[in-house]
Amino acid sequence: MDGERWLASYRGRLSEIGARAARAQDALACVRATASSRDGAVTVTVDPAGALQGLVLSEHSAGLSRAQLATAVLATAREAHAAAARQAHAAVAPLIGEDSEAMRVLRSQLLDPEEAR
Repeated sequence: MDGERWLASYRGRLSEIGARAARAQDALACVRATASSRDGAVTVTVDPAGALQGLVLSEHSAGLSRAQLATAVLATAREAHAAAARQAHAAVAPLIGEDSEAMRVLRSQLLDPEEAR
């Protein structure tokens, strides 16, 4: 292969990688997950890192003690975080590869330790 064809091929691969990265970035920017407690007292929305984006307490939450409410919020946030992390994983896996070191790092940062395996 001559130099010009090699360079054209290389540029094509870079372009494809850039396009995949842009698609992953767009997908990650939209990732949010919402979960509700079983009794409907708490609804939580989080981003892939688990940062709280929204919290809704239904009228049912007024009947809970502060400790019960705190437990419900935390459990529901963990559920939403797991869902958002799965969405983020699905968004970037095609770009960085399911079995890559980068994916292992991502899983360790976003997923529950049991899910990261």
